[in-house]
Amino acid sequence: YNRWYEDDHMITGAMVMPWMFSCRRFVAPRWLQDLRAPADSRIAQPLEAGKYIGLYWVNEGRIDDHLQWSLGANYRLHAEGRGSYRGVGFDPNEERRHVFTAFCDYRGAVYRDAEVPRDIHSLVQPYRGLVVEILEPSADRDRSQVHDWLGERYLPEIVGGPVALSLRFDPRPLPPDKLGHVRELPDVERLGIALHFLDCDPRECWQERFAPNPQRLAQGGAAKLAVQAAFVPTQHGTDTYTDELF
Repeated sequence: YNRWYEDDHMITGAMVMPWMFSCRRFVAPRWLQDLRAPADSRIAQPLEAGKYIGLYWVNEGRIDDHLQWSLGANYRLHAEGRGSYRGVGFDPNEERRHVFTAFCDYRGAVYRDAEVPRDIHSLVQPYRGLVVEILEPSADRDRSQVHDWLGERYLPEIVGGPVALSLRFDPRPLPPDKLGHVRELPDVERLGIALHFLDCDPRECWQERFAPNPQRLAQGGAAKLAVQAAFVPTQHGTDTYTDELF
């Protein structure tokens, strides 16, 4: 699966598509899965689900165009037996299950300092770690009401030291003709996403920068943590970490 995704699918099912200009793939070995929170996450079920994450940047204003093009391309690849790493006749619904998949609107960045490369370069920088946080606004708020709080208070307290920058996104609902193995989350339009890019192994700064966040969010009252997960970059073209996933 790892070789199929990086050697074929990541190229023919993603980077060949119009308006997509950057990508990076990350992995969560068992020693990072153990850091995840909260225990009752409605997104990662069970909490260790989701070993890999692929991030792709799409040109501003082209998400709708890209979405329609990519759906057609992926259906064609499935018809040709290249949408599955097991080949023709294998049921993609049983092949794998996406924990969370979304096209997202970009909402901005918080930088450690002026020397950090700008957001469009984040997937080609040699960052050593990534922390993904999916946030759910409190019942009496929607995500538009928590944007200022996230950008002005929450993220600036995380960014700094080994955390080079944090990016914010709003996920969109998936189209009705999505592929069968792609999971649709209820109320996805309420969620917000923060991606934190690190200059260190996530374990080296976890206790200082990320372990307190569930409590910080609870005290702030604006949102709660739906899932928090750490990753390290894959070594593209190799099977590094595949024997450390379970």
